[in-house]
Amino acid sequence: MAVFRPFKAVRPVSEFASKVAALPYDVMNSKEAAEMVKGNPYSFLHVDKAEIDLPEGTDLYSEQVYLKAKENLEKLVSDGVCEQDCESRFYIYRQIMNGRAQTGLVGCVSIDDYINNVIKKHELTRADKEADRINHVDYCDANTGPIFLTYRPQEKVAAILGEWTKNHAPVYDFVTDDGIGNTVWVIDCPETTAEIAKLFEGVDYLYIADGHHRAASAVKVGLKRREQNPDYNGSEEFNFFLAVLFDCNELEIMDYNRVMKDLNGNTEEEFIAKISEKFTVEKVGAEAYKPAEAHTFGMLLGGEWYKVTAKEGTFDSSDPVASLDVSILQNNLISPVLGIDDPRTDKRIDFVGGIRGLGELERRAKDDMCLAFSMYPTTLRELMDIADAGQLMPPKSTWFEPKLLSGLFIHKLK
Repeated sequence: MAVFRPFKAVRPVSEFASKVAALPYDVMNSKEAAEMVKGNPYSFLHVDKAEIDLPEGTDLYSEQVYLKAKENLEKLVSDGVCEQDCESRFYIYRQIMNGRAQTGLVGCVSIDDYINNVIKKHELTRADKEADRINHVDYCDANTGPIFLTYRPQEKVAAILGEWTKNHAPVYDFVTDDGIGNTVWVIDCPETTAEIAKLFEGVDYLYIADGHHRAASAVKVGLKRREQNPDYNGSEEFNFFLAVLFDCNELEIMDYNRVMKDLNGNTEEEFIAKISEKFTVEKVGAEAYKPAEAHTFGMLLGGEWYKVTAKEGTFDSSDPVASLDVSILQNNLISPVLGIDDPRTDKRIDFVGGIRGLGELERRAKDDMCLAFSMYPTTLRELMDIADAGQLMPPKSTWFEPKLLSGLFIHKLK
């Protein structure tokens, strides 16, 4: 049984929504963030990347940065750019990219559900990344970025979202510079709010699609607050964290492609001969090849594209992790032939999100790499099956677009 409850969001007043909303903190570096906020003092990057308002060279993880984030968040409220709702509510958040819409519900989920695996994970987290967001949440006393969760289809929930968006005016409706539409509705009916919360009590599991570090950090801050407040009763806001929940049918995972620096001492002919033991290799010419089905790959080598297909017996189809295309490529080619055993740390491999297109693979293969693979996207069903099995996805398995914007909803911990 999943706990999903409404909250009193701190959010922009309507005329400032498009100026406040910003891409999440982890998709750009400090220099890029500083460039993005030029001429816009309201951007939420002043909160999520507060180092941009401090002297160049400031340690990104110093207390100065977290204090500045807190100051900037409080200023958004004191200046009247953001206000807190007076009642606890759910919110509907729709994004449209290239004509495809995804519509989710914004609310708060339970840190106990995370601990007890009602909220299921599929990735490992890094302690250093967690520490940064723990400090950020702790100093700001708020969840400033939503966790991207998904769930198996619920017809009644879908019906409520459809009815509400059809019959009520949105509070925000704007298009970002990258052409993505963002629309928000406030569910201000107590009966509808109660019905949504009740419906999610019948949902067995929620799944983290994106935001593992933010989720882990939010939970650890909640546990810290419990230690500081030993008489807590479980209803306090620090027992919950901000999330946007999407029906899995609303979402699409994009391909997450690979580029490599060298052939590990092999000539092109030797390399093709070696991979042909596990894969069928067919030359398709100079035109970029995008796989049309699972267990096939596009390979760019020496300016030519190839279709590469895994042979029978190269993976265990009953194993949800081993049968992923990213695993098949890693276990049968990247590790044994290229000698890249840990793609998380090896500098000879890099990863390119599908949003950048196959043209980016061709550019990288000319500029700083010599080999590229285009991948067939991992599916939501594969992600959920792996989480259900208590297993972990290989690194760089999924790429979600569009990214949830930060700043539209802020959850105060008290």
